[in-house]
Amino acid sequence: MDDDALLAEQMAYYRAGAAEYDRPYAEREELQELLAVVDDLPIVGNVLELACGTGQWTSRLAARAQSVTAVDVAAEVLTLARARTASPTVQFVEADLFEWKSPERYDTVFFAFWLSHVPPTRLPEFWNTVADALAPGGKAIFIDDGPAAAANEEVLVNQPTPAALRRLDDGSQYRIVKVFHDARTLTDDLTALGWSVSIRPMAGNFIGIAEPPTTPG
Repeated sequence: MDDDALLAEQMAYYRAGAAEYDRPYAEREELQELLAVVDDLPIVGNVLELACGTGQWTSRLAARAQSVTAVDVAAEVLTLARARTASPTVQFVEADLFEWKSPERYDTVFFAFWLSHVPPTRLPEFWNTVADALAPGGKAIFIDDGPAAAANEEVLVNQPTPAALRRLDDGSQYRIVKVFHDARTLTDDLTALGWSVSIRPMAGNFIGIAEPPTTPG
């Protein structure tokens, strides 16, 4: 399966499973702890949130930001995010993050549990997109699963792109991109792309803060 087909199946999964999206946040204590961490992160100014999902993070960002532009490809999760986030400073945008380019620049670009869904071959282009969206002095802040989270997934082996199988309550199943980034390797990869980055583990997850190269690659 090539990346395009895998990403199409991943998109279908999040659209079909919108009603089940929030379940892990209710069931997993470490996710509630991660949500609270937002209050200690350097969220400032105008914020761009990538892959906002149902808005679990959006309202917390809005409490600290001047404005939030929250982007996701799935209309179904955006409907839930709009219902959850009653703030005049938040704007939602439906767009494919592999095609969308920000028309504006932001002080903060934030994404939670999205980096692991980006195929490794597309990481340089993705980070260029993030760099292009940042205003001078801006930072990217990201949260995601570390390698330990693989124990909670049905990981598919011998795939050209790291992938996992997800199942919904109706019995349907979908393959998604799932890359369990090691903090040290990810730091090295971003440094090689010219970013200045700090990544710290938190339980089985990690939190990263990165500043882009002076001239995006």
